[in-house]
Amino acid sequence: MFANRAGRCSGAPARYARFVLRRFADRVSLRSRRRKFELFVETFRPGPETSVLDVGVTDAPFGEHPDNFLEAWYPWPERITAVGLTPLERFGAAFPAVSTVQADGRTLPFPDDAFDVGFSNAVVEHVGDREAQRAFVHELCRVARRVFLTTPNRRFPLEVHTLLPFVHWLPRRLRERALRARGWTETLELLAPGEVRALFPADVRILRRGMTIVAVGEGR
Repeated sequence: MFANRAGRCSGAPARYARFVLRRFADRVSLRSRRRKFELFVETFRPGPETSVLDVGVTDAPFGEHPDNFLEAWYPWPERITAVGLTPLERFGAAFPAVSTVQADGRTLPFPDDAFDVGFSNAVVEHVGDREAQRAFVHELCRVARRVFLTTPNRRFPLEVHTLLPFVHWLPRRLRERALRARGWTETLELLAPGEVRALFPADVRILRRGMTIVAVGEGR
């Protein structure tokens, strides 16, 4: 009994530390998303006629999945088309003015230059290996005249999905083992700024290189 009680006591500080770290990370992430949105607006100066394609949304409203911040904050949601891998029923209920399409970001069902701006936030690191990532970015550049893409920076010491320091710098086998131990089962291939640049078929500018990389590219 004493051993069990001691084990519960010793686990409490660790749980509290994780809780505090997660709360801090959530605040940092919200500031990061706000800055990304501001950069998007500053860079493209969109108006009520600007068509925007958001590739890689999740079937949840902003409050439950804050990566959907473009739809939550953009003043003309009726000009957004959102693409997700799964049906977007809850997303659609949360953002009824946004058009939704279920599709793979590597094979988008749109003609060339169908949109003024292509947008993708923290998605490219989940689509697979470098070949899959390149296909994803090339397809976004095909259907949009200009592209705004963000992804976590592999050179930043904290892995932002799991909040594990340095784990993404380990060799692949050790990295995957550490991520599985933390309960992470999704594909995760982080990129450095130069690797992001190499994914684009045409000119690209890297606007941010801190915790998050923000890249702006031209369509093909």
